[in-house]
Amino acid sequence: MGLQKGLIQVYTGDGKGKTTAALGLGLRAVGHGLRVVMIQFLKGDRETGELNMARRLSPEFVIKPMGRNGFVDHANPSARDMSLAQAALKEAGRVLDARVCDLLILDEVNVAVSLGLVDEDAVLKLMDGKPHDMELILTGRSAPQSFIEKAHLVTTMECTKHYFNQGEAARVGIEL
Repeated sequence: MGLQKGLIQVYTGDGKGKTTAALGLGLRAVGHGLRVVMIQFLKGDRETGELNMARRLSPEFVIKPMGRNGFVDHANPSARDMSLAQAALKEAGRVLDARVCDLLILDEVNVAVSLGLVDEDAVLKLMDGKPHDMELILTGRSAPQSFIEKAHLVTTMECTKHYFNQGEAARVGIEL
């Protein structure tokens, strides 16, 4: 089946829902017989609802967590964080070249670039090399202006109010 025309989408901003929006689009795509790969730049393979969902939908929906468990120190990312992000970028290139999916999601790639873990120009080159019939989604806060300009659709999530600020913890099935 496949897509006749694939575009580039960016989900960015400080609000909640960037990864969730990409996952929703992925579910819609699978519902129409398309294949989806999500590469998670900063997330490890700890148990999450999206990984459980992808296991159930595999091989049509595959999630590849390529970061480490825990948070990257934004003030001082480690050499390991850089190595893992570089491996994720290499895997994204492999997926594009092998054309193993119709929709490729680069989850948190914007943050990886803003932290200096991945070179902005390398991602732009990847965007330029996207097959014409593959959709590409880039998520994460702080999308570079160059990504915004190159994308066909940009959605900026804005946080008006968040229950985390009122002491609510992350909940299984909602944030995890």
